[in-house]
Amino acid sequence: MTRYVALLRGVNVGTTRLAMADLRRIVTDLGHDDVKTYLQSGNVAFGSTVRDAEKLAAGIERALADELALTVPVLVRSGRELAAVAGGNPFVDREDDPKRLLVAFLRTAPTQSTVDGLSVPGGENVSFTVTGREVFLHYVDDGYGRSRFNNMYLEKKLGVVATTRNWKSVRALAEMAAT
Repeated sequence: MTRYVALLRGVNVGTTRLAMADLRRIVTDLGHDDVKTYLQSGNVAFGSTVRDAEKLAAGIERALADELALTVPVLVRSGRELAAVAGGNPFVDREDDPKRLLVAFLRTAPTQSTVDGLSVPGGENVSFTVTGREVFLHYVDDGYGRSRFNNMYLEKKLGVVATTRNWKSVRALAEMAAT
């Protein structure tokens, strides 16, 4: 059995409301084990015998649509992948404020040309590194909440679905996926 984390985009931060009890029930009903949610923002860790992360994501998306009429992008990472993210942060020396350190998880790796064209909007002080299906972010000044270099900007510029988590959540989810 492999441990996974499903990251739901845009849950409980806008108009898309989802009770974590419903999310746990849906993931459990899909046949997955040891299902646990983290916070209220659509993070769920679980064990599964299914080895295809895309199939897992599609199953959760379909169940959310069928049972709750929610259209929510779902991205899935294995425990091993999350451990690599947690251990591969190029900004690890800046962990003193985890609210300024984030990771945008991408559904697929963007093309090299879109990565090469990605830049921070003028007047903002943000450092970023794109590594495969993740974008490591460090917000020097005002933080993520006031930045235009946000999830929607990344999706538009990179052409892929994304969902962003702060560093504290990334570490917690990596721990949940490891056990």
